[in-house]
Amino acid sequence: MSEVIRRRRAELGMSQADLARVAGVDTRQIRRYEAGDQQPLLSVAVAIANALQISVGELAGMPDHRINLSGDWWAAWQTFKDGEEIITSQEVRFLQQGELIQLETITRGISVEDGGYMWRGELRLWDNEILMGWYAANDGSVRSKGTMYFVLHTHGINMTGRWVGLSYDGQVMTGWGAMAKSENEAQDLIATLKDREDESVG
Repeated sequence: MSEVIRRRRAELGMSQADLARVAGVDTRQIRRYEAGDQQPLLSVAVAIANALQISVGELAGMPDHRINLSGDWWAAWQTFKDGEEIITSQEVRFLQQGELIQLETITRGISVEDGGYMWRGELRLWDNEILMGWYAANDGSVRSKGTMYFVLHTHGINMTGRWVGLSYDGQVMTGWGAMAKSENEAQDLIATLKDREDESVG
């Protein structure tokens, strides 16, 4: 437990005093728990687990089997401008803390004139299978914002889904989305999604 508290506190960027304040215990107690000198009572363990955004089981050292998606990914999107389809791709950085993943673009993908923009967002991972969240443009002149829904590959190597949101062509637009570790794979996933859609319509 002492190692879990130390490691998780560091992941969240919390000091011992921060953890003590959020959990409602004395800083000296946190020091004792981290040193392994004492074990918290169940009610205190629950408060510490909540403050660290983990389960009591994880606090006690049970494996959580959670996929860690932190790192740099390639995102590919099916978008539209003036009724014309555009397939874009750009690099996106994932920072995962528990089930929450912060996303921020590293590259624009295509020029501003063609509809490219920088954005940030957040996804929540459900049961190591589904990711749901939001995105919003970082560029002041761009109003794009909306929601994202992805299905995660069994081994966490890519994800496919859809975005729905405000876009250049309208207030409720939608298109395919995919994320993978390489630009080519992300683009290929979009092509596969489009092919399946064409087959189902045909």
